[in-house]
Amino acid sequence: MARKKHTIDLDVEHGVAPGLVAKTKKRLVVAAGRSHETLATQVAQALGTELVPTEHRTFASGEILTRFEVSIRGCDAFIIQTFGPPVNEWLMEVLIMIDAAKRASAKRITVVAPYYPYSRQDKKGRGREPISARLVADLLGTAGADRIMSVDLHAAQIQGFFDGPVDHLFAKPVLLEYFERTLSPEDRAHLTVVSPDTGRVRVADTWSDSLGAPLAIIHKRRDPNVANQVTVNEIVGQVEGRVCLLVDDMIDTGGTIVKAAQALKANGASKVIVAATHAIFSDPAAEHLQDEAVDEVVVTDSIPVPLEKRFDTLTILEIAPLLARAIREVFEDGSVTSMFDGAA
Repeated sequence: MARKKHTIDLDVEHGVAPGLVAKTKKRLVVAAGRSHETLATQVAQALGTELVPTEHRTFASGEILTRFEVSIRGCDAFIIQTFGPPVNEWLMEVLIMIDAAKRASAKRITVVAPYYPYSRQDKKGRGREPISARLVADLLGTAGADRIMSVDLHAAQIQGFFDGPVDHLFAKPVLLEYFERTLSPEDRAHLTVVSPDTGRVRVADTWSDSLGAPLAIIHKRRDPNVANQVTVNEIVGQVEGRVCLLVDDMIDTGGTIVKAAQALKANGASKVIVAATHAIFSDPAAEHLQDEAVDEVVVTDSIPVPLEKRFDTLTILEIAPLLARAIREVFEDGSVTSMFDGAA
């Protein structure tokens, strides 16, 4: 029986003495936790390889064991783990996988986390609060991760929490291609890009430039003592009679997005389309997002969306090709930034 290919080899020349060149092979392996096995498999297929065989166990006590079933000594290991629910279990699992890879003598360990956990806790909003996004970075680094790859971090400053390289990818090309293909000429002519809050204005502005559409901003107030609740105060920009494209990095319970959509419709918007990278979809998100104010929701599969949380107006786009290309660029010492023309 032919041996399955779990690695990608790349010849690399190393000078060992004047006039002499030694050739060695870099080996890439792709491993996956249990948080999103479908996505990991798609990434491996896009790279022309297979996931390295890995044993995962959760004991009756709740403790986790991970073991790589083939040698990964000297490999460039990419561990794919996203962080939908149960986030804490998947976080512990990836830490154990990193430790296992380090003790198995992997040459370099890159954690590919399409959705970065605890990303909203990136600063102290009030006294005596943690900065949990920094804590996660410390945990990954202490476990042995050499490099981190993630998509649409909630705040770009999270990159500064790591001592090593961070590959910050953007899902905008994936989402943008979909809208360029599906929006009718009439909708394009009346399109307005909307930032759901002041914190996303920079991202929404890049969308505005790419689509050649005007920008509107929703000013909202969030109660620091009540989670997942906001009040829309006013809309800056012209939305009456416009097709409004709300762009955000994530949708959790959907309450914020729906209130923004309702405010847009109340101010005369003809249609509201929501585009987001990470579909966390905590209950009751699926119910919220089926509100009559929301005409369509477009997300990526950076987090698995179970069947019971899917609905007719939801479109899920595959992000595996983006991750695979970034992994190949890192493995071949290429440029990740060039994937985005030097900008988001």
